[in-house]
Amino acid sequence: MAETVSIGVIGGSGLYDIPEISDKISVSIDTPYGKPSADIVIGTLRGKRVAFIPRHGLGHVYTPTTVPYRANIFALKTLGVRFIIGVNACGSLREEYAPGHIVIPDQLYDHTKSERGRTFFETGLVGHVSVAQPFCPELSEQVYQATAAVGGNVHRGGNFIIIEGPRFSTKGESLIFRQWGCSIIGMTTCPEAFLAREAEIAYATMAHVTDYDVWHETEAPVTVETVIQTMHHNLQIAQQAIAKAIETLDENAVYACHNALENAVMTNKSLIPSDVLDRLQPIIGRYFSN
Repeated sequence: MAETVSIGVIGGSGLYDIPEISDKISVSIDTPYGKPSADIVIGTLRGKRVAFIPRHGLGHVYTPTTVPYRANIFALKTLGVRFIIGVNACGSLREEYAPGHIVIPDQLYDHTKSERGRTFFETGLVGHVSVAQPFCPELSEQVYQATAAVGGNVHRGGNFIIIEGPRFSTKGESLIFRQWGCSIIGMTTCPEAFLAREAEIAYATMAHVTDYDVWHETEAPVTVETVIQTMHHNLQIAQQAIAKAIETLDENAVYACHNALENAVMTNKSLIPSDVLDRLQPIIGRYFSN
């Protein structure tokens, strides 16, 4: 069994190339949902052990639709992770959220369409988890403060719409998303944030604005080239902000999302199949034993 780690980071593979990370090991974990995007890299950062997963796999091989979201969250849960910081590229739907800025959103709108593995609760065990506040407010505030402390041009709050991808939006779609009150747009935070909540893991995301999507009249439409250039430019800030957030994080803190499954399961325990209980023990074990 791998060591217990309380902090996880999901993002690009460059995030665990932070020079001050030491004592790295690579861990291969099998889950009931297959393997995670890649082996999990565990290292020491600012005195704490941290588990890193490259969301799209090494070399960026998974599309936003095919990322093994359940395997990623389940694997981190089996390691003992209680806090996850996600790092994403995003497009801006607001003039004041300019390319190069960072947004710590507080709301999500799930506009994905394919089945990405949206829940751990399937036939045999029905759970209804509250995601009125889809990001952990306490962890989000710590990530915001850490990003500001290292000099990031950071905004607190915003509605993050998640589209299917991998294509970018049409101009008509982009204009409609603005009318809906969305602030930034991306492709991967759903169902990642929702699965983290079901797993009772505090989750926050650091969204890096790479472009103005396609709605802007004077800026060029988004391209892969602009996304890569801006993310590369922001990588150092992202690394510094993550290190700062981890330094200040209290690994023993208990937030509301750490008890998200209290009174959430509707199924009578006597009717839950034993194989379902076995499969989900890392997630539901403290409420249901087989």
